[in-house]
Amino acid sequence: MSITGTLKTLGVSIRGVFRPKTTEPFPWLEKRPRPERYRTSFALVHDEHGDEACIGCKMCENICPSGIITVVPGPKAVSPNTGKKRGWHKDFTIDTSACIVCELCVQVCPTDSIVMLREVQEPGYDRNDLVLTRERLYANEEKVLSWGTGSRLVEMQTPAKPAPKKPAPKKPAAKPAEAKKPAPDKPAAKPAEATAPDKPAAKPAEATAPD
Repeated sequence: MSITGTLKTLGVSIRGVFRPKTTEPFPWLEKRPRPERYRTSFALVHDEHGDEACIGCKMCENICPSGIITVVPGPKAVSPNTGKKRGWHKDFTIDTSACIVCELCVQVCPTDSIVMLREVQEPGYDRNDLVLTRERLYANEEKVLSWGTGSRLVEMQTPAKPAPKKPAPKKPAAKPAEAKKPAPDKPAAKPAEATAPDKPAAKPAEATAPD
């Protein structure tokens, strides 16, 4: 490489040192606000009665395009808080190493039991650190949760019902047409008067006698 090329390269590097930084260092210093739909990891939550919201329906496992969710449903049992019989799950695992953050699992959840986090996920040094077990998912419930839930995402995609049309005002009934009066009979045409008889044809001129 020529000296000129080397000096140009050094000039670009030196100018970059004194430019203002446009990236945010890790860990996040909260200088730049996160967007509303920022999402990273997952969490399982409890319902308003204090029970585990997940009923083990496996809808999230079936819809996941990466196949990273594993749900082991358990038998139905009576809730100690509500006294109603409902479904439960024995185990719940998410392997975030292959997650594409599509949020489909959140969208299809009928009980809004799985949600995503809105804070930076802690880095791991082993692949097993990226596997969220049932205990870790419920521990993430105490972190900052994303705004999206199954109910809210479904409402966003459901088209709004059109406003009911007002009934058109009824037109007044048309009056019955009046019967037309019959036209008076016209008098019969008078017979044409007899024309005068044709005049007799003129007699031919008599031949004159020769001298």
